[in-house]
Amino acid sequence: MESLMQYFETIPSSHRSLILVLGITFFWLLEGAVPLFRFRYRKWRHAIPNFFFTLTTIVINFGLAFLLLKTSDWVAATDFGIINWLPEMPLWAYVILGVMLLDFFGAYLAHYVEHNVKPLWMIHLVHHTDHEVDTTTANRHHPLESLIRFSFTLLGVLLVGTPIGIVMLYQSLSLVATQFGHANIRLPRKVDKAISYILVSPDMHKVHHHYVLPYTDSNYGNIFSVWDRLFGTYMELDRESIVYGVDTFPDRKENGSIGGLLKQPFHKYRKPTDGSQFDQG
Repeated sequence: MESLMQYFETIPSSHRSLILVLGITFFWLLEGAVPLFRFRYRKWRHAIPNFFFTLTTIVINFGLAFLLLKTSDWVAATDFGIINWLPEMPLWAYVILGVMLLDFFGAYLAHYVEHNVKPLWMIHLVHHTDHEVDTTTANRHHPLESLIRFSFTLLGVLLVGTPIGIVMLYQSLSLVATQFGHANIRLPRKVDKAISYILVSPDMHKVHHHYVLPYTDSNYGNIFSVWDRLFGTYMELDRESIVYGVDTFPDRKENGSIGGLLKQPFHKYRKPTDGSQFDQG
């Protein structure tokens, strides 16, 4: 565990980029072998806007990474934060707890807030208006959302008190987890269900991308499923019943256009409808 932490304390940017590229490549190929849905789309054309927003996310996160470093250095120097106020524990427990709490603040809480604050929902909408969810959807975030997500992660580092090694480990795991959760892959139902008791499985996250409420406002987690189960936001829906997109923003042309997606947060708010009476799962 010590060697793992030493590696992530000084992980080169090239290695972090490699994790991103290898993850997308692996799940992209797996989607071809065991697809959940056989989309009638040109995969590369669909991926272009998603890759564009992946690039903007990378630029923003790398540009602001020094803030994570400064904050993690400060909490380490002052013993500030939740995991530093707890009784001494084994390194493995310290690391797991740190990653779990960062997952809460940086992913679950950020995601929950984005769905429940109207202006933030309009920004987050870009992620949900993909009609063919696959592994490239994972980082389809408007640049404004990348800033919001980064702010929550920074808050998490401060409150949790995580050193930079845990922060980099968390971000690497988070990246792979979101690629896995969005991947258009069909796991055996029992395997997917078993995974979902600890981690966010593909079927579990796909429920969140169903086009109507209440499913859209569920399953906010990224790495660990415990937060949804603990706070009552966990829902199930049969994989065959899932329809991607957002009912109030159905324009496929706009939802597949970089220009249209960049302007999407500035549309007038459209209240989502509750389609639960039509979906039984």
